Amino acid sequence: MKQILVLIGGISADSLNKRFFAAIEKVSSKSLLFKVFDIASLPFYSQDLEMAPPESVLKLREDVKYADGILIVTPEYNRSIPGVLKNALDWGSRPPEQNIWAHKPTAIAGATMGGIGTFGAQQHLRNICSWLDMPVMNQPTVYFNAITGMEGDHLTESSAKFIQTFLAAFEKWIEVDF
Repeated sequence: MKQILVLIGGISADSLNKRFFAAIEKVSSKSLLFKVFDIASLPFYSQDLEMAPPESVLKLREDVKYADGILIVTPEYNRSIPGVLKNALDWGSRPPEQNIWAHKPTAIAGATMGGIGTFGAQQHLRNICSWLDMPVMNQPTVYFNAITGMEGDHLTESSAKFIQTFLAAFEKWIEVDF
């Protein structure tokens, strides 16, 4: 069984991307065990706290250490990623010699109510992940339109099949030796 740490960029109580991840989890294989880390629990990154990080940062580091892979599910804010997601990535990358993200197989998905999905956010996120030495799976991409791909809190049949293909590709990606 593969341990997957999940970071969800939408932190509101009724976040579309939280609901999208819950729908993903429902159609996943039994070989993936997902653990969501609450990125809202992290304080704003500050070098003043870097050498004596708060408990929530230590928890993030511990969770990443034991994860076989990282799944990031994010909305798009102003053609980029939410600040709270960037904050989590910053905490995990500091100090530079303790970058917890390096060599962790990563997959990205995101849902929106719009036609182009979360393309802008994902492109920015790929740039950040590249700098952090996170190998990001390139195909298939998940720029998910929730209007056509979900019925309530469930994926449509065709969306479920696509997400299962995405997750199967991610399982194979995790097996690559980075």
